Formats: sequence, structure tokens, C-alpha cells
Amino acid sequence: MPQNTNPKTPSPNNPSSLPPHFEIRKLEPKHSAWATAIVIHSNVYHSPIWPRLYPSHLTARAHKGLAAAPYLIDHQIASGHSYGVFDTTYTYKRPESAATGGALYWDETEPSVQETSGLEAESKRMSDAMDFPLVSVALSYDGFNSLDMVAMEPLLAVLPHFGPIYHILAELDARDPASWQPTAEGQVLFRNATSTRREYEGQGIMGGLARWLMREAKAKGFRGIQIECFNDAVTHVWSKAEEPFEGKVVSSLDTGTWVEEDGTRSFAPAEQVCAKVYVDLEPGA
Repeated sequence: MPQNTNPKTPSPNNPSSLPPHFEIRKLEPKHSAWATAIVIHSNVYHSPIWPRLYPSHLTARAHKGLAAAPYLIDHQIASGHSYGVFDTTYTYKRPESAATGGALYWDETEPSVQETSGLEAESKRMSDAMDFPLVSVALSYDGFNSLDMVAMEPLLAVLPHFGPIYHILAELDARDPASWQPTAEGQVLFRNATSTRREYEGQGIMGGLARWLMREAKAKGFRGIQIECFNDAVTHVWSKAEEPFEGKVVSSLDTGTWVEEDGTRSFAPAEQVCAKVYVDLEPGA
């Protein structure tokens, strides 16, 4: 396991295990469009669920997601509990990006190459238009300050299976709500959106940021963290939290085998076990 020796974090007493050229920073409103693009790009093109459910016209969906997601992203950035990993050695693709510290160049009038060159080529075309040093995000908000579901409707319309999966995971959670739900601010952190840019995957960024955030949340006084995971690697990191914390899968849904009462396979052909994980930051308390 990598050692926590990288001091480039918001908390001097909480270094990270990330390689030295990465820096963890608290996200600010000026990062909203970048964070939104990372989340949308990762989900639309490379999720084990969404490209299987919506295989065509992915770029049109990505542009709709970019327009629909800011409420969710901004709510979490405004909470003060959302963080990003920045590459301090990032090389800008365009001189105008370097002049401003980064920019997003998605243009919905540009034609997609998915139909002629394939998904990976179109993913790269869109990724190349993300010319900024933010490479990974871990978005969170205080669970006591819940989301406005009316404001969430545009995003839920872009990914129509998103809401039902969350609903099923909530229904399958057999815990007594009083045993874990927050009754005031500063008790339970809700994680919502873990994404790393495609070209930075495989470098341990997601895991390093997640473990850092667990320690940071504990230092801030939170007693627990809840996260819904739609990726095996994310589920593993959070459900196998490092000591002294304890992670547990409290409900799960296999999209490949789920059948409704009327026999409908609502999530076919996706084959992914989605999990709701709770991390106890005060085990035994």
C-alpha cells in the first residue's frame, strides 16, 4: 500500500498517497464546468452501465448532461466537501488554455466520429477538448442538506435509469434509518460522483483520493460516509476501508439479473453490481 507522504493537500496534517506531481485541492465554483465534464465524460463513454443502456448518440447525451448536471455539481462544490486531483505537470494542448489556467472546448455543433471511428475515438475527441489540469473528482455534500429532486429532474432525464437504481438501492437497505441518517449538519457525508479522466486511469488516483477523504471527513467530525457505487473498483475501495474505519455494503443490485415483478429486465443488457456502501468513521462508538 502506498505511503501517505504527499503533502499537497488542503490539510497539512493529512497527506495523501498520490504520486508527488498530483495535488488534492478543494473544488471551487470556478471548477464547476471542468468537474461536470469529467463526470459526464466518464459516465457517458466509459461507465459499465450507461453505454450499454444507451449505445448510440453518446455525444448528444454528453452535451445534454453538461447542461443538466450543474445543479448536482454546484450543490456539492458549495458544500465545501468536494475535492479534485490536479496534475501539477499538466501540459496544455492550446496556448489560450495556458493563458487562463485551463478551459473546456466542448462544442455540440461539431460532428461526432462515433458512427465512423468508434466509441474510443469519439471519447478521445471529447477528452482532447478538456484542456485543464483537473484530472479526478470526488464530490460530496452534507447529508443533512439533501438534494432538491425537482432540480435534479433534467439530469435524471438524461440518464433515465439513474433514479430507479438509486431508488432500488434505498428500498433494499434494511437498516433502521435512525441508526445512520443525519439529524444535524456535520454527521454523515454523502458521496455522489467519483470520476477520473480516461487518460489518468490506472494510477491509483481514485483510491488515494477516497482514502484521503475518509481521513479528512473524520477530522472534520463526520461519523460516517455513504456512497452509491456503480463500478467494482469504487465498491472495493469504499467497502474495504482502511482501519480504523469500517466499510460495508448495505444494499446491492445486479443490473444483469434484476427482474421486475412483471418480468421486465429493466437494466438489460448492462451487467454491473451497483452497491450502496456505508463507511463507519467511528466503529465501536
